[in-house]
Amino acid sequence: MAHIHLIRHGQASFGAADYDQLSDLGHRQSVRLGEHLRAQTAHGGPVWDAVITGTLRRHRQTWEGIAQGSGLTLEPLTWPGLNEYDSEALIKALRACHLVQPGEPGAYKQHFRLLRDALAQWMTGTISPEGMPAYTDFVAGAVGALTHIRQQLADQNVLVVSSGGPISTLVGHLLHTPPETTIELNLQIRNTAVTELVGTPKRQRLVSFNTLPHLLAAEHQAWITHA
Repeated sequence: MAHIHLIRHGQASFGAADYDQLSDLGHRQSVRLGEHLRAQTAHGGPVWDAVITGTLRRHRQTWEGIAQGSGLTLEPLTWPGLNEYDSEALIKALRACHLVQPGEPGAYKQHFRLLRDALAQWMTGTISPEGMPAYTDFVAGAVGALTHIRQQLADQNVLVVSSGGPISTLVGHLLHTPPETTIELNLQIRNTAVTELVGTPKRQRLVSFNTLPHLLAAEHQAWITHA
């Protein structure tokens, strides 16, 4: 069976003018994951044959960190369907009377409370955020990456670098979870977390979700982040 690792990007720049940029910690997380993958391969783990990423900057930067740590020289295939939803557009579509700014007290919690509500309404078609696809099209874009792997890369071990939304969507698709569960999966995924699948030309199945084997050591515990 082929191995597929769905990898969430490293810590981005939450609260900054440009979120789509890895922080210094996000880069270190990515390099550390690459080092872990290299050690796994050296001890009989998967030899990685291909990499697919979304088209966002934080996806590319995460792959560059992984490549630095692992020594892999694979040229990634970019797949727009692995891009994240627009959380700002989602929250604006709720027509909230006051959207908190990152520096305000309680901003972090309120942001994710609003995001949870907006995701639920987007999934049911109640809101149509500006510039975003319908949720059914979002799902199709993410699932298309797995279909491509199954049809074109079935005998290969593949790294997939994406974001929490597409990864939770793929897990939900494989497990047939309701939207509420998919949202909760989404909001639990940690930076550079690995979700492992195995696949054949006929199907793919989930092995593990949201693991951080590269950050288990005590000296890396402070590197665990969610945003």
